[in-house]
Amino acid sequence: MLIIAVLTPSIAKTQSAGNLTLDEKVKKFLSDHARDWYDMNIPASDGKLLYSLIIKGNYKSALEIGTSTGHSGIWIAWALSKTGGKLITIDIDPGRLSKAIENFKKAGLAEYIDVRLADAHQLVKELKGPFDFVFSDADKDWYKNYFIDIDPKLIAGGCFTAHNVFQPGRGYGRGQSEFLEYVSSLKNYETTVNTTGGGVSISYKRTDK
Repeated sequence: MLIIAVLTPSIAKTQSAGNLTLDEKVKKFLSDHARDWYDMNIPASDGKLLYSLIIKGNYKSALEIGTSTGHSGIWIAWALSKTGGKLITIDIDPGRLSKAIENFKKAGLAEYIDVRLADAHQLVKELKGPFDFVFSDADKDWYKNYFIDIDPKLIAGGCFTAHNVFQPGRGYGRGQSEFLEYVSSLKNYETTVNTTGGGVSISYKRTDK
């Protein structure tokens, strides 16, 4: 089932004084570097959306396919710092990944992130999981393949998200369209498309089959 939705995500308020210092550090880093995310990174509105989804779902075991220089990973890891979770993030480009690691450290979130330099086509197959949150933002023609490889490792109640995906007729390319058509056909998933930023599909796994 496919539902087109426009959501306005918001950042949850800090729940404990213990996280206040980290929150301030992350907010300052994001503010200071707001104009630096030009190298295949998501817009801030999509970062806020990912953050909100993780907080709402209380997700703890996250996977990111396509790190770039770390903007999305910062938003994801920031949320995971509140749920007690951790992120595995994968990128094939050593230059981008090196910059991402630097950014994760400066934002104060490195301890919440397991960085992997690898070909995601192969590593995603090898990861054992289980995962409860996935963000796909690597090569778009492989979106459907990534999803098929991850589906058995995504727990019921988990969430699979993908970037640069819009409703039918507005997709960036064939890969996104094929992925969206496939995931929307699955009866055990409920898929919506958020259009406030760069286009994020949100697929909740309701049951295993």
